[in-house]
Amino acid sequence: MVEKIIALDKKAFVFLNSLGSETYDGFWLILTKQWTWIPFFLLLFYLLQQKIGWRNLGIALVYIGLLMFLCDQSANLFKVTFERLRPCNDPEIKDLIRIVKPSVTYSFFSAHAANSMAAMVFAYSLLKRYYKFGLWIFVFPLVFAYSRIYLGVHFPGDILFGYLFGGFFGWLFFKHYSKKYFQAI
Repeated sequence: MVEKIIALDKKAFVFLNSLGSETYDGFWLILTKQWTWIPFFLLLFYLLQQKIGWRNLGIALVYIGLLMFLCDQSANLFKVTFERLRPCNDPEIKDLIRIVKPSVTYSFFSAHAANSMAAMVFAYSLLKRYYKFGLWIFVFPLVFAYSRIYLGVHFPGDILFGYLFGGFFGWLFFKHYSKKYFQAI
């Protein structure tokens, strides 16, 4: 069963990765960098500050920082435990794919996907009562994580597991935050 899932994951990766072209490689290399998203984060912080105030924003940012630490370190622990090769290093498919950004570390699971989803689930949970179109913030983790497939460094399963991991902890941290701080807003 696990072998079938891994085979399907590799097949999906080869298909998604093959959609790229050299023309757009630079664009995706830029999108995969966290600093590229600073204007988005600043807008998000502004919207949050306008609704929950400076004090609660500061507390929320501490929670988000803790979430990032948890997701990042958990991803590192999973990577050294499972030692799944990145697509760009997988001998079974590396000659079939586009490798835009080589990497020597392991693949399972994507810290980019976990971090971005955790932060957006937490932020969305804060914003949903104020903004009708708050779901749009999930474009960020979708694009950010797809860049990892495009570049040849993560399988779709790595991304999906990262989303589930990050989404769960983003929700859990929000539940804790909301019991302690959000009800007073």
